[in-house]
Amino acid sequence: MNFQRPRPEEPEINLIPLIDVLLVILIFLMITTTYSKYTELKINLPTANAPKAEHYPHEIVVAVSSDGTYAVNRHVLPSRSVADLASSLTQAAKGNANTMVVISADAQSTQQSVINVMEAARVAGLSQLTFATQRSPGS
Repeated sequence: MNFQRPRPEEPEINLIPLIDVLLVILIFLMITTTYSKYTELKINLPTANAPKAEHYPHEIVVAVSSDGTYAVNRHVLPSRSVADLASSLTQAAKGNANTMVVISADAQSTQQSVINVMEAARVAGLSQLTFATQRSPGS
């Protein structure tokens, strides 16, 4: 007769099903995760509260209206093409490569209109560009 108590078996944790479940959860999370890109940048724009810039003797003022019409030194151009704008800038520069091109664009003008002025200045061989601004109302 054996009167000893049977030893209880030590409980075993079977890790294989746990690993299987975790692997399935990991795959599910990887598939359903969306990778989004940031669409906005946090930048600090410069203010236009600087003192009035000095007047350059050789400068061309190109005005861009809200409807995309260009005016070079207060002469309205009949065409809106880059080639016509470049030829007008070349005539206004009179062969001086150090001529400053001042772009005075309306706040409602399209970016493409301003880019066209920059491209026309590049075609005309004018590399010095600046933008005209106005003082903010608070200053």
